[in-house]
Amino acid sequence: MSRPDAKLTDALAAGTPIPRDSEGPVFAEPWQAQGFALVVALQNRGVFTAQEWAEALGAEIREAIAAGGCRDGSDYYERWCEALEHLLIAKGLASHDGVDALAAAWARAAEATPHGSPILLENDPQRA
Repeated sequence: MSRPDAKLTDALAAGTPIPRDSEGPVFAEPWQAQGFALVVALQNRGVFTAQEWAEALGAEIREAIAAGGCRDGSDYYERWCEALEHLLIAKGLASHDGVDALAAAWARAAEATPHGSPILLENDPQRA
């Protein structure tokens, strides 16, 4: 399991209860730490409550399991992102079309980015 960059983790996790083991923060990928920190920051800012978050995440996990998804937890942070997306849409802070358009822009940016270079949204050839 890889560990997120220490500076990134420290910046995201300052005062945030991020899961840790004896070696530090534990995430399979850096984006998981970022997603975790984003949810905590939004919750701390009152965008949604802990109860709303628990219900949203639980619903996503139940739905994935009912559809035959992973039962071993390997898709946990995918469910985390789905829950965040759906919760922000339900609160009127995002839209399905907006999320889909942004995901498509990131996919185009990734396709247009030379191997080994950072993927930046600015690399989307359709970006105005």
